[in-house]
Amino acid sequence: MIDLYTAATPNGHKISIALEELGLPYGLNLLNLGDNEQKQPAFLAINPNGKIPAIIDRDNGDFAVFDSGAILLYLAEKTGKLLPQEPGRRSEVIQWLMFQMSGIGPMMGQANVWHRYWEERYQPAIDRYQHEVRRLFEVMEQRLNGRDYLVDEYSIADIANWAWVRTHDWSGVSIEGLPHLRSWLERMAARLACRRGIEAPPVKVDKKTDADNFVKGARAMLGR
Repeated sequence: MIDLYTAATPNGHKISIALEELGLPYGLNLLNLGDNEQKQPAFLAINPNGKIPAIIDRDNGDFAVFDSGAILLYLAEKTGKLLPQEPGRRSEVIQWLMFQMSGIGPMMGQANVWHRYWEERYQPAIDRYQHEVRRLFEVMEQRLNGRDYLVDEYSIADIANWAWVRTHDWSGVSIEGLPHLRSWLERMAARLACRRGIEAPPVKVDKKTDADNFVKGARAMLGR
C-alpha cells in the first residue's frame, strides 16, 4: 500500500497517474497548499523540503520518498514497469524525465507565476518564460516526429511531461503548429489511467470560480 501526499498540481498528478498505470493500491492524503499544510511538522517529517508530492511505501518498512522525479523512478523500479531495463533505453527515459524536471516544470511554473499569480503585470518576465516554454515544446515536437511516445514505448517520461504540458493554456502558451505534440497530448489523454490520475485529486480551472480560488491559493503560497 502506498500513501500518497498530494494536491491538484501537475507534480501531484504525475504520481497519481503512475500509480493508476502500475495498478498499485494507494491512499490519498490531500494537502491544502494555500493553508501551507505542506510546511507543518507532520509533513516535513516525510519531506523536509515541504513540497508535494511525497509517498510512504507501507510495504517497504514505511519507506518515504519525496520529489516527483524520484518517486516516479522508485515506483518504476519497484514494479519493473514504465522504465526499460536495457541500459540505453533506460538512459533515454531518464533523460526525458530530467528534461521535464529541469525544463518543462520549472519554466511552466514560472510562466504560471508571472502570467497568472503575480498581481502586478510585468511583461518582460511573462515573455521570457512563455517563450522558453514554447521553445521546449518545439524540442518535444521534433522528438515526437515519427514516435508515439518520447522513447517509443510508454514510460514515466511521458507521464511526467504530460502532467505539465496538458496545462499549456493555463501558462498562456499555444501549441499551434506543433502537430506531433498535439497528437501525443491526445494519445495520452485517451489513456484511462491518465484520466483517473488527474482526478485524484481533481482540479478544474476551466470555470471562473475554480480558477479564482486556484489563483488565490497560489498567491497565498507566494506570500502575495
